Amino acid sequence: MAIVASDAPLFAEVDMGVDSSAPVVRATVVQASTIFYDTPATLDKAERLLAEAAGYGSQLVVFPEAFIGGYPRGSNFGVTIGNRTAKGKEEFRKYHASAIDVPGPEVERLAAMAGKYKVYLVMGVIERDGYTLYCTVLFFDSQGHFLGKHRKIMPTALERIIWGFGDGSTIPVFETPIGKIGAAICWENRMPLLRTAMYAKGIEIYCAPTADSREVWQASMTHIALEGGCFVLSANQFCRRKDYPPPPEYEFSGTEQDLTPDSIVCAGGSVIISPSGSVLAGPNYDGEALISADLDLGEIARAKFDFDVVGHYSRPEVLSLVVRDHPATPVTFTSASAKTEGSHK
Repeated sequence: MAIVASDAPLFAEVDMGVDSSAPVVRATVVQASTIFYDTPATLDKAERLLAEAAGYGSQLVVFPEAFIGGYPRGSNFGVTIGNRTAKGKEEFRKYHASAIDVPGPEVERLAAMAGKYKVYLVMGVIERDGYTLYCTVLFFDSQGHFLGKHRKIMPTALERIIWGFGDGSTIPVFETPIGKIGAAICWENRMPLLRTAMYAKGIEIYCAPTADSREVWQASMTHIALEGGCFVLSANQFCRRKDYPPPPEYEFSGTEQDLTPDSIVCAGGSVIISPSGSVLAGPNYDGEALISADLDLGEIARAKFDFDVVGHYSRPEVLSLVVRDHPATPVTFTSASAKTEGSHK
């Protein structure tokens, strides 16, 4: 089944003045909905979409925020200040069960998918670490290797009741044959210091999985492309009410009575933007789609000639940033430290 908004995938028709000496990378952002509370079925859907994108020649495929595990739009998990309901606790149990361990069998399957279709894969997941969940992005290379992860460092609003906070140890930028790839998730893209840390690592293909389908999101994506002199690939889900379980199993707090099964609850808006701020593909608000463009990596140097935020346009003697990039753990066992020290003697 073709999960596209028209009879053919959406490709850019933009003349970027491609320099034959600079690599050109075909990239796809996936705009599609999770199969909520059904992680195996969502993985199957991810593979179908990945196979389709690879069939169009894509070398890099970016999925939305929380695609595996689900974005619990509309749910409040029964929380009010000073109280949590039994129904809300059961909702969290089911959500926790839908999350994945990293590493774990689902990560192994995603790695195998990337290797099978020979693509670099950036996948939004809900990561389970014991009984704490994290909104996470996983990175895989085209040989089927798991490269690493980024945990969202600042969940937004009510997300903070269900997701933990990432630390500075998972803000990676991976150097690959198709460019330096990293990611920030949804509203953490609005954090200037986080962006600056990623620019300092040399990011060239900036992935921005999101749950924000508002038109104003496009302004943020364009600004980041211009500020960072990088390509920005933003992937969002397109969801209707029927993509979530029906009430009373799952309820959209405060709006359920106004929704029909076909009501759009997330309108997408996935987009690909060049380092010069040109929109190469999207934004798409029409439905599930594969949104693709050819990225001329030579455009990065042309953009940096104008503005290099951590290079010739920086003033470190006036303004500088310190990033604490070590893991922040709540408990440290001295015996484990002693064993580690002994192993180096």
